[in-house]
Amino acid sequence: MHVLVPYDESKGSEHAFEHALDQYPDATITLLHVIDLVDAGYSSPVDGTLPGFWEEWFESEQAASERLFEDAREKAGDAGANLETESVVGRPTRAINDYAEDNDVDHIVMGSHGRSGVTRVLLGSVAEGVVRRAPVPVTIVR
Repeated sequence: MHVLVPYDESKGSEHAFEHALDQYPDATITLLHVIDLVDAGYSSPVDGTLPGFWEEWFESEQAASERLFEDAREKAGDAGANLETESVVGRPTRAINDYAEDNDVDHIVMGSHGRSGVTRVLLGSVAEGVVRRAPVPVTIVR
């Protein structure tokens, strides 16, 4: 069994990961962190026009992904779980569903909320988009 858990810095993704560890102890669990280029536009004071902005921003996001995975690896080790981690670049809904389809995922477990505030209103609910288009069953953890 291969379980995919979209993973970011939200409490929802933490709960989803814990749920996957608890409910699928013998599965291979893949934590997927999606680096969304749209986020760069929200974090740049001048719309990303400074020389080197994109490279610095991307390197910072990759480092953040690795830090995020470090804690998860420790939890998985304590639980005796088989954990894989992956970072991809793209729009979250599409990246999650594409990863599931391209990597023989059997089930997706994800939090009900990741983004918050203005970005959630403008970009829509990732969980809803995944549920609508997922090639496999999806469990949403509150």
